[in-house]
Amino acid sequence: MSMSDSDSSQSGDHKTFRQITRDRLLCEMIRSTKVKDSKSTWKVLIMDKVTVRIMSNSCKMVDITEEGVSLVEDLYKRRQPLPTMDAIYFIQPTKENVALFLSDMSGRSPLYRKAYVFFSSSIQKELVAQIKKDSSVLPRIAALSEMNLEYFAIDSQGFVTDHERALEELFGENVEGSHKYNACLNTMATRIATTFASLREFPYVRYRAAKSSLDVSTVTTLRDLVPTKLAAAVWNCLAKYKSTIPDFPQGETCELLIVDRTIDQIAPIIHEWTYDAMCHDLLNMEGNKYIHEVKVETKDGKQKTEKKEVLLEDHDPIWLELRHAHIADASERLHEKMTNFIMKNKAAQIHQSSRDRGELSTRDLQKVVQALPNYGEQMDKLSLHVEIAGKINNVIKELGLREIGQLEQDLAFGDAGTKELINFLRTKQDVTPENKLRLLMIYAAIYPEKFESDKGSKLMQLARLSGDDMNAVNNMRYLAGSDTKKTSGVAFSLKFDVHRKKHPFRKERNDEAGTWQLSRFYPMIEELIEKLSKGELPKDEYPCMNDPSPTFHGTSQSLPVRTTHSQPAYSMRSRRPATWARPRNSDDGYSSDSVLRHASSDFKRMGQRIFIFIVGGATRSELRAVHKLTSKLKREIILGSSSLDDPPQFITKLKMMSAQELSLDDLQI
Repeated sequence: MSMSDSDSSQSGDHKTFRQITRDRLLCEMIRSTKVKDSKSTWKVLIMDKVTVRIMSNSCKMVDITEEGVSLVEDLYKRRQPLPTMDAIYFIQPTKENVALFLSDMSGRSPLYRKAYVFFSSSIQKELVAQIKKDSSVLPRIAALSEMNLEYFAIDSQGFVTDHERALEELFGENVEGSHKYNACLNTMATRIATTFASLREFPYVRYRAAKSSLDVSTVTTLRDLVPTKLAAAVWNCLAKYKSTIPDFPQGETCELLIVDRTIDQIAPIIHEWTYDAMCHDLLNMEGNKYIHEVKVETKDGKQKTEKKEVLLEDHDPIWLELRHAHIADASERLHEKMTNFIMKNKAAQIHQSSRDRGELSTRDLQKVVQALPNYGEQMDKLSLHVEIAGKINNVIKELGLREIGQLEQDLAFGDAGTKELINFLRTKQDVTPENKLRLLMIYAAIYPEKFESDKGSKLMQLARLSGDDMNAVNNMRYLAGSDTKKTSGVAFSLKFDVHRKKHPFRKERNDEAGTWQLSRFYPMIEELIEKLSKGELPKDEYPCMNDPSPTFHGTSQSLPVRTTHSQPAYSMRSRRPATWARPRNSDDGYSSDSVLRHASSDFKRMGQRIFIFIVGGATRSELRAVHKLTSKLKREIILGSSSLDDPPQFITKLKMMSAQELSLDDLQI
């Protein structure tokens, strides 16, 4: 995970967000417990359900072991006493956790010799007093510290606060008067603030303004106030950090923009055509875990098939290189890599020729043995990704996704409307219910007025949507801050953002030459981040908690804002050639390793960081956008959200916004 070698975003070399997180956990926390003359070399690491996930998102078990941890335990499980060993507690500062810690270390027979206690966020004074009050525990505490690290680093430039039910709890049917609303916002704010504690950054805090602040005739709802309330809560946490955390900046060093899912209702639903997004959308993966079948030889010389789990993460150089590439581009590049690999690798050549001749000479076997160390590992990596890309392309073909994707993009850009959608639904009877639902949800986001009459219900009847699917479209109204009540039957009212244009089509972006036709779509955060970087965000729509000086435009003085020359205009309405591949500089089967070796070079001499937080779930297209804009703007962009959702998950959560006493598993589509 190592990306770079420095601390400061202002002075040359630069560490990425995830690397800083990892360093704090391993160095600032675990390594700090090492005592030179201590008899106890190995330690026990004790965590709760939240902190174990924080740790696993940034560190591997081997990293922890190398720092002297021999055992990792669950705070809530019964544990064997180890009175000769020291323990490191990395826990949330809750009453329950403090009570369990005191139970472990009090009395005549504590579970461990000494305890180093690190809280993931700020602890209440009452709980500190409770710890100090126990005279048997106090001498056994070697350290008591606030780490202020309570977020989940899911990417080198992304984190989540793990609020999977944020849509339901903040925008759902019964948010008015719900205790879950404030609890969710407060925890979310605390976790967002700890990202700035880790990076020693103090941001300008901007947020999407409530519609009532722009139009006095608009009724203020709790849903509409989510960004405002969250920004205020984050600001309160940061203000405390200024006086409690050593070396915390006293002046602004970066930008934070807090928005919610209302800014872009299409991004979580539309098919994203990159390798990463297609893997998670079409292959039913569990997180980043991909399960595939491999043939293994048994003791009696026969072959059998076994299931093998692999993680598609940053440690895989091929994944790191291709994850943001269009699936067709990724497929072609994998084919080229495999071809070049076989041409350049002796073992692969001999393996291939032996198939043709049916035998191997002694000299051939010697060459195979010499080449095997590199051959096996690289061949496995390439074969894995060739298999995955092949599966994705088969699903695309089976489901007719190219035609569906074309209609989705045409709807988003205003090149198609009601007529084209009706024609598609009438002529394509074999389209899956999920894809029909996604088309209808995109249409509803663009043409909400159609659903204020019976036109919307007729369209849903034509698509033969189920009651649950109609519910998902119906619940999109909550994402606009509307307080409209549902009417009975299938007719309902969708009141989206009244302040935006009647039909919020995407504007064509011609800043990339030779863009794929099915990658026309871009998430709205791209526009927002670029405007924020240039200091062009409308102040009435995106006010700031701490009014910045007029001279501040989001870059360090030594690094002015760079502008890019726009490419010649290109009509996206015209159909592209049959080869939907974008021009690129292909490489051989080895070159993807350089992605890892040189990942840090792009982060050196960066401008000030930009953070954007989306309440209600971020998408893989938005995560891709922050990587792209980091290179374009020469500023590290970090995306935060309550969760990272693929389309099936997001649609399930939409259904739950009005469903009572149902779990996420009950409503899987």
